[in-house]
Amino acid sequence: MATNLAPGENFEIRQTSATEDWHPDPSKSIPLDKPRQALIDDIIALYSCEPTIERIKRYTPDCVYDDQFVYANDRSVDEVIQFKNEQTFKIIPKTATINALVTLSLDLETIHSDFIRVKYHNDQANDKDYSHEGLGFTFKKW
Repeated sequence: MATNLAPGENFEIRQTSATEDWHPDPSKSIPLDKPRQALIDDIIALYSCEPTIERIKRYTPDCVYDDQFVYANDRSVDEVIQFKNEQTFKIIPKTATINALVTLSLDLETIHSDFIRVKYHNDQANDKDYSHEGLGFTFKKW
């Protein structure tokens, strides 16, 4: 794992899942301590289009955000949080649901603080591990 002084892209974790089931199941979730649960709550609120300045501050200035549409880059088990997320988009007349495995690589300086920050946010939708090569990746970075 990279040192905290390394840029966000050095904190990328290639995502894996032990199951084909990408639907979130709270009954199978591992309980988190209060600061980590607050981080997850803030990230989910951002997915729900509920931004606040404090929620945006969860990301370090050099954090990388990487999902199926965007690669934004300015920039141990204890250092990573991974969770499944389901988003439903109501587009008239159709509804689309995306299940995702979200991995957050954490800022080493804040791992044990009350306000944990993110160095790398990877959102892997519908069981696909998106490449960082080729034309598709170039388009995502644009």
